[in-house]
Amino acid sequence: MNLETVRVDFKRPLLIMKAPNGFLACGYINIETCNRTGDACALVNAGNFDDMRTALIVAVSHQAAALGIRIGDTGESALLKMQ
Repeated sequence: MNLETVRVDFKRPLLIMKAPNGFLACGYINIETCNRTGDACALVNAGNFDDMRTALIVAVSHQAAALGIRIGDTGESALLKMQ
C-alpha cells in the first residue's frame, strides 16, 4: 500500500496516514475543514499507526464518503479505498 505517515508529538500524538487520494487521521483534524478544502479524510480514535488500521472510522468528509468510506468501516478499509 502506498502510504506516507506523519507523527507530531503533543500530549497525545497527531497521527496522519496519507494515501494517494486522501488521508486517515486522529481526532486533531477537523472534518469541516476537510469539507471546505475538498479533502478525502476519515477520522479514527487511536494512539498509534497500527491501531489506526484496526480502529473504526468515527467521522468522514464529504469527499471520503464519495469514495465509499463510511462511519464504522475500519481504518484499513478506508486506506484501501483511498489508493
